Amino acid sequence: MSFHEMVITVSAVNRASAQFDRIKSDAESLAARIKSLGSTIAGLGATGVAVAHLAHQFGFLSDAQSRAVSSLMAVVTVMGMFMRTSWGVAVAQKVYAAACWIATAAQNALNISYATFLALTGVGITVIIAAASAMLLFASQLDAATSSVRNYNSAVSEMPTHTRSIRRAGEEEYYRRGIED
Repeated sequence: MSFHEMVITVSAVNRASAQFDRIKSDAESLAARIKSLGSTIAGLGATGVAVAHLAHQFGFLSDAQSRAVSSLMAVVTVMGMFMRTSWGVAVAQKVYAAACWIATAAQNALNISYATFLALTGVGITVIIAAASAMLLFASQLDAATSSVRNYNSAVSEMPTHTRSIRRAGEEEYYRRGIED
């Protein structure tokens, strides 16, 4: 490997390293937010358990209702505590990645439908222009034909009705016989 090739390789690694560092910092930031959310959820669950016990003590909840609310809040607390673990962060990141994938697929579908709309609109406009051009051509040909018929009719109207430029042999005698008879 020459020195020039090594410089290109080092530059490519350095440019890629900056992007990997950015991805790493984004992942760490997401992990910190997930752990913070897990702490908040665990705190809400523990608070819910305490409120359920207090409500039972003051007679607002029956034994069965207190057990049900306490059990539900205990599950919420456990979920919050699980989110604080590395496994919980990994699961949350997988869920986030899946949500991003779904959002990307939806955006791509919208982009495709928008491109299809633009293409079909372009085709529609082209069809309308082609139809207008054909109608204009047809109208001009119809106008030329109408003008030709008018010229023919005016020429025929100036010509005497009993005179024709071409006569067949014996035709005049035939017509005369019809008049004299």
